[in-house]
Amino acid sequence: MIKDMTQDEISLYIIKTLKENKKAEFEIIVDELQPYDLAKIYQDLPFKHKARFLLFLNPDILADLMEELDKEEQLDLLNMLGVEKSSNVLNLMDNDDLASLLDELSPEKKDSLLSEMNKMESNAVQDIMKYPPETAGRIMTNRFVWIRNYYTVREAVDKLKSFAEFAESLNYLYVIDGARRLVGVVSYRDLLLADPGEKIDDIMYERVIYVTVTTDQEVVAKTVERYDFISVPVVDEAHILVGIITVDDVIDVVIKEANEDIEKLSASGKSIDFETKTLVAAARRLPWLILLLFIGLISGRIISGFEETLQKVVALAFFMPMIAGMTGNTGTQSLAVVVRGLISHDIDKKVVFRLVMREFGVGVSIGVTCAVLISVIAYIWQGNFILGMVVGCSLFFTLIIGTLAGTVIPLILYKLKIDPAVASGPLITTLNDIFSLLTYFGIATMFIQYLM
Repeated sequence: MIKDMTQDEISLYIIKTLKENKKAEFEIIVDELQPYDLAKIYQDLPFKHKARFLLFLNPDILADLMEELDKEEQLDLLNMLGVEKSSNVLNLMDNDDLASLLDELSPEKKDSLLSEMNKMESNAVQDIMKYPPETAGRIMTNRFVWIRNYYTVREAVDKLKSFAEFAESLNYLYVIDGARRLVGVVSYRDLLLADPGEKIDDIMYERVIYVTVTTDQEVVAKTVERYDFISVPVVDEAHILVGIITVDDVIDVVIKEANEDIEKLSASGKSIDFETKTLVAAARRLPWLILLLFIGLISGRIISGFEETLQKVVALAFFMPMIAGMTGNTGTQSLAVVVRGLISHDIDKKVVFRLVMREFGVGVSIGVTCAVLISVIAYIWQGNFILGMVVGCSLFFTLIIGTLAGTVIPLILYKLKIDPAVASGPLITTLNDIFSLLTYFGIATMFIQYLM
């Protein structure tokens, strides 16, 4: 019915069915839409149509819609639905998403919704909320299929069919013993290829890759990436299977962590997006920038310390911005390489040594190329061979220093258990300004008698 329609055309058609109160037509359209598309349509709807739009949706689709909205929109939707219908929708939401949403509510509102929910679902959500933020326990779901190790393949398939609607993922079946401890895993493919009478104990993989409830969510993401899993089981301290984490939740973690690192690299502090208000955005950027402002004063002090050198050879001032800028650029490039590498690699002494030597080699190669180029330009421009050599040598050494600073500083922070992304681009740039000016004027002062 809507396969050849654009998103705008679908939105207009949905508004038409809402105005004309054609619920049957509305439901036919909605059944063909993905939750993401449905959420985009809901967000773009005029406010006067939103209440009826929600009224026409059944609880299952409302739950899918909720999971595609941001926190503020979810709260607005709950308020429009009322407590009774809200509780029905919350029963159907993934428990990890629901726990995240309830964190945003007042204690009174949270308790009210939890008390109206199905008791089993309410208890499951409250269990998840006990775990620290950004851990495996906080992003796991209890909607998965487990089987006993003494089941036959036929019994496992029958259970799989029975819980198909309940489970979030059916790619793997996790095997537990009598004490609910995780003892194995069987893929859906394994079940299809096995004889119906075979025991699960005979076909399962006993070496199961798992995470614990307290595992950091970044480690969970690395585990899924490393083993190409669709889901990963979560166990507690007694090795009892308590949940699973699916790849869609891992993708959310990766995006969130990447956004946090970008914020830190840009020294913008807390999250700033297109919707952030002007004064709020300014307040979040100011602390870092004020700190860098005072650090930057050191650069001014360095220049004033070499005032006599500048007065004797004014041409040195022409190349100051270039020297400082190039050093900062190379440092920022190395910083980005290191921060990205720390996310995807295990770090040991051998890796660190190889990385530092590689970046030193990169700094030397870049330094030689740029130094020769700027030396020729300086000589042609100012007609002074010694000036060209001073500028070229200065750039050579500062590019090496900048590259090593952008490599070593985040590695040191990582070793000290500090997030290396806090070695932000502006901080590296400011420090490299200081290093580059000291090097530049130091070399120039050494050759001052030849420059005059």
